[in-house]
Amino acid sequence: MPWCDPCARFYNPNTLKEDGSCPSCGTKLAEPKKGPTVPWHFWVLVVGVTVYLGWRTVQGVAWLAGHL
Repeated sequence: MPWCDPCARFYNPNTLKEDGSCPSCGTKLAEPKKGPTVPWHFWVLVVGVTVYLGWRTVQGVAWLAGHL
């Protein structure tokens, strides 16, 4: 939690301005907020779904080839 010396109080990071400064006096307290990031486990899910659908495609093509 960022501490503002001139205001003598703690601030929740969500209450700071976009540039990370104090909403009352403008003192810089934290790094500017960054945009939302994608968590690593989302990419694990994407890779897993891609592998699964690729395998199901191979199975589907093999099934079609056996029935033609």
